[in-house]
Amino acid sequence: MIDRRFVFIKEFKLMKKNKLLLFLVLLIGLFFRIKGISWDQGFALHPDERMIVMVAEKISLPTDWQTVFQPESSLNPDFFAYGSLPIYLLKFVSWLVSLFAGSFWANYSHLFVVGRFLSMVFDLGVVLLVYKISDKLFNKQAALLASFLYATTVFPIQLSHFYAVDSLLNFFVWLTLWFLIGLYEKPNFKNSFKVGVSFGLALATKVSATALLSAIGTCLVVEFILLGFKFWRERKENIFARLALIFKKAKETELFLEIIKRLFVYGGVICISAAVVFVIFEPYAVIDFDNFYRQIVAQNQMTKNAYVFPYTLQYVGTKAYLYPLKNIVVYGLGAGLGSLAMISLVGYFFWLVKRVKKPGQYNQEAKEIIFFIFFLAYFFVVGQFAVKFMRYYLPLYPFMIIVTSVVLVRIKNVVGKSYSLIISLLIIVHLFWTFSFASIYSRPHSRASATEWILKNIAPGSTIATEHWDDRLPLSGAEKYVFLELPMYEPDQSAGKWQIVENSLKTADYIILSSNRLYVPLTKLADCSRFKVCYPKTAKYYQDLFSGRLGFELVAEFSSNPEVRIGDWGYQINDQQADESFTVYDHPRVIILKKIMKEGW
Repeated sequence: MIDRRFVFIKEFKLMKKNKLLLFLVLLIGLFFRIKGISWDQGFALHPDERMIVMVAEKISLPTDWQTVFQPESSLNPDFFAYGSLPIYLLKFVSWLVSLFAGSFWANYSHLFVVGRFLSMVFDLGVVLLVYKISDKLFNKQAALLASFLYATTVFPIQLSHFYAVDSLLNFFVWLTLWFLIGLYEKPNFKNSFKVGVSFGLALATKVSATALLSAIGTCLVVEFILLGFKFWRERKENIFARLALIFKKAKETELFLEIIKRLFVYGGVICISAAVVFVIFEPYAVIDFDNFYRQIVAQNQMTKNAYVFPYTLQYVGTKAYLYPLKNIVVYGLGAGLGSLAMISLVGYFFWLVKRVKKPGQYNQEAKEIIFFIFFLAYFFVVGQFAVKFMRYYLPLYPFMIIVTSVVLVRIKNVVGKSYSLIISLLIIVHLFWTFSFASIYSRPHSRASATEWILKNIAPGSTIATEHWDDRLPLSGAEKYVFLELPMYEPDQSAGKWQIVENSLKTADYIILSSNRLYVPLTKLADCSRFKVCYPKTAKYYQDLFSGRLGFELVAEFSSNPEVRIGDWGYQINDQQADESFTVYDHPRVIILKKIMKEGW
């Protein structure tokens, strides 16, 4: 009796300790996500976020309820590149906040802040899911480490500062995976309904959530897969004899009928509930189907062809799988955690295969296979896209971090007393990158700093040349200047393009490049023997511009690179070689060039 009471008290204290540690992890995650939530000083510098906010502000309750189920309804977002759920959620939450804190929270200028708080809350939800899933599949030590690492990982922190659906999508993806564990452990209508609802919410956030079908399908048939492995191990007959034995044994144990039931009954519940939830939260995908279909096809074409839109030219010539992996490892996770994650993934794969090949804990292996199949399917599908925005790969981060944490916990017995030192070094290196990156939210945005400089140093009435498809500077006070637009994305063969450029160079007093969005990809596309759309003349233009041969010289440059500073000591990390989408929104490099001679180009 005393022993049982002692064990109970010990377990209770341990449970309280784990809850306290998890709470601290969530607080740390909150700190990094809420830090600099108004990072762009109210100028709305993320184009996707800007579009979502504009759509959310536009929609309203119809004055004539007979139009609700018509494409012309005022509730129709008329925008389907993303799902409608984030738009309706932003509208509803901003309305709710405005009831208690003032109507201005429903206005365009404040919708950004509401949206960013939503992104932050949903990503903290992923932190919690990482803990719960790691605890369920492995142990509390791995769960605490995984949740801490995810809470302090740079890329989720960055995306939490934008309301561009990625954090929401990631949450619903991992909520679906969490419910899949429950469905596997206890196959019933309730658990399959939960999976369907969360899957439907993910689809209503972004249709790319269809990648979850790999995990859902695996969950429904994983018993059969494991049974196959079991007979593969135990029998020496040829493959046909093995398959016959699998089916025979399955029928004898009624497992075959159970799998059929899961596929057609529980699978049906998942599909129906997901479809209903999708229609509820994205109704105009059905009501305005032609428009929905047209926009989805356009997005699908973009993923297959980097030449479709000007802003995707940066991905022409990039390597499938290797390019996204480089950005995940070096920038998204950070070189320390990223390198360890890659090693851990390889080690975990062979460890899982080794366990599956041997008799053992089939239930444990089945649950791990569900997650691993999702990771592989998602990466091998999305990794071969022609367009490789870093945000596409956010759903992979929790799995990579969980696997890394599991491997780190498992090596404890191998390294012995050195374990604490290894973990400490990992966390120091990891947090060095985290604090470095978070520092950009402690400073004014580089475009805001450039705006301040322009207003102080460029005389009113001056002529400023800027590039199309990029934000124009200055962000405020633009009425004081005359602007010319340089159409650099236009084909090199266009005589009109070069006539505009030549006239602009003759007229302009300044050229302002507000990011590397144009000059980096266009200078890479100079070789017409390699690329079906090429810009040799444009590449030469940029070379001449930066060298001063066009009569302009660099007079100001603004950047806000990740940096750690302690007193007078500081170390800055130049991350301009990362994927453009990693830098162009919250810390782009701004270049201002001034005319020094009047001859023109």
